[in-house]
Amino acid sequence: MNKIRNCRRQLFSPGRRTFITGVAASTALLGLPAGLKARTPRAGSALETLRGNRFDLHIGYQPVNFTGRKRTAVTVNGSLPGPVLRWREGDTVTLNVTNHLAHDSSIHWHGVILPSHMDGVPGLSFSGIKPGETFSYQFQVSQSGTYWYHSHSDFQEQQGLYGSIVIDPAEPDPVAYDRDYVVLLSDWSDETPHNIYSKLKKEGHYYNLRRRTAGDLWREIRDKGLAATWREREMWNLMRMSDRDISDVTGRTYTYLMNGQTPDDNWTALFKRGEKIRLRFINAAAMSIFDIRIPGLKMKVVASDGQNIEPVTVDEFRIGVAETYDVVVEPEADTAYTLFAQTIDRSGFARGTLTSDLSLTAPVPAMDYAPVLTHRDMGMAHGSSDMNHTQHPMNGMDHARHGMEHNRHQMGGTDHTGHTAASGYSLHGDRPELGGMQGVWYTGNLGRAGFGSHSPVVHLPSEYRYTVDMRSEQPMNGLRDPGVGLRDHMQRYGRRVLNYGDIRNLTPTIDKREPSRELQLHLTGNMERYLWGMDGIPFNESAPLMLNYGERIRITLVNDTMMTHPIHLHGMWSELETEEPDYIPRKHTVLVQPGSQISYLVTANAYGRWAYHCHLLYHMPGMFREVRVV
Repeated sequence: MNKIRNCRRQLFSPGRRTFITGVAASTALLGLPAGLKARTPRAGSALETLRGNRFDLHIGYQPVNFTGRKRTAVTVNGSLPGPVLRWREGDTVTLNVTNHLAHDSSIHWHGVILPSHMDGVPGLSFSGIKPGETFSYQFQVSQSGTYWYHSHSDFQEQQGLYGSIVIDPAEPDPVAYDRDYVVLLSDWSDETPHNIYSKLKKEGHYYNLRRRTAGDLWREIRDKGLAATWREREMWNLMRMSDRDISDVTGRTYTYLMNGQTPDDNWTALFKRGEKIRLRFINAAAMSIFDIRIPGLKMKVVASDGQNIEPVTVDEFRIGVAETYDVVVEPEADTAYTLFAQTIDRSGFARGTLTSDLSLTAPVPAMDYAPVLTHRDMGMAHGSSDMNHTQHPMNGMDHARHGMEHNRHQMGGTDHTGHTAASGYSLHGDRPELGGMQGVWYTGNLGRAGFGSHSPVVHLPSEYRYTVDMRSEQPMNGLRDPGVGLRDHMQRYGRRVLNYGDIRNLTPTIDKREPSRELQLHLTGNMERYLWGMDGIPFNESAPLMLNYGERIRITLVNDTMMTHPIHLHGMWSELETEEPDYIPRKHTVLVQPGSQISYLVTANAYGRWAYHCHLLYHMPGMFREVRVV
């Protein structure tokens, strides 16, 4: 347990010294420009691209000014975002990373399959990069596609330490295109990340400016009547939750960037009519999920998380933190189009322009309506298959009271094994007093979960603690759910929205074995105390998830919160269980919708210690596990 605590300190302990220390020294050493400012748009507004198989990367401080106020960022080679790294499949790359900061740093190569000691996670993969030292990453590139890199130390990712990776395939690319642009999305705050985190710990709703008002109450009474409004409000009040709690950190503090430029600066890329343009969207934000569309253009989605898929044409798609999507567009007119990325909570947007002429711009569309959570997002859908999810206030009320009573009684020693035994499964855990810190393991003839089919939901005793403020009693399958705020866009706007069920891998599934074990993990939290964990257990109290080398397992994630969580497994692919098991899509990051569940298969083909966590930066200190393959 001491090793676990030490590991946590290396991963998440805030720096004691202000990151302003050493700015002058590091910039003088590197010969960097005196200030990195939001730039005037120009053709392509190209990020620096580094090609080859040997790279020298310098992590340092850099003055920035995105909002009219000067701040200091943490950057790679003096730019925010860092340079695009262009590799080739099959090559062995060497990356010499020098740390010019006043405290430890690191770089994680997100989505890249490599040996565990090259993964870049301090406390698991290596000890980190000390101030003034250089660490050499070296590994063979065994894949192609769009990926990215970022710090895995403290909150440096929020401060600007991230960049994109493009890996060219060894064989001819199945995607035809004439031009190729990286579109990297991120969020910037003039506040330090430690101040943001401190505010969230004091009040989880601090940045939510859309909380209900007396005016909202009167409008609901007018529309629904006093009795229905009272029942619904009582439910939310008992749960101490808000149906407008969509994002923890919002446009109240964030400025949203596209390739390092603000909406006003308008990142711009050129095309010629009739060309096929490949846009490589990367969500490098710390806390922001984006919904992307290009008014006037259909988007053909050709890759997900770097993996080629059967092309699917959509008008809009959601990109979770750390996900990547490649799309191809074919403008048929000499005009301009807006690349529009609005946040999931509609508190702001990133924006750029795709144009045939630098003198042309396109109007910026209004943001869509701000979504409101329903019983479905609390895991109280009662078997409804309707994506519009009609609310049932009385039923939701019963579940809310039921959950509150469980919390009051603190059922820490309750035995839930009878539930799984009745379903023909067995329950394994290594800490009985907490309900098994490895989650619920099912064994036996599991078969494929597929759409709408899951093992029974089991809430372990560890979920009945102060660390958990709700549990999903009837979570729906999230495979075909485009997500809160998008479910009615076809009916409302005539826009087709991508969902995970649309994604079909371009090449056949490699490992077609049935899983021998299933791990059910619950994503849990307490918004009032701003505590996050898995199965109600924060990382510093957890034990590693042990996998046997070569085994095929199923992981079922149950979201017991009303937040959307992007879950990232390092070192191995997460293969979504869809309706087409012979062409399972491979992902490195999976969005889990509120009050829902989703399953994927994992082949444990990489020895070592791996990180497994929510990629929302301020959730990560708690919602994190170590996976150990032996």
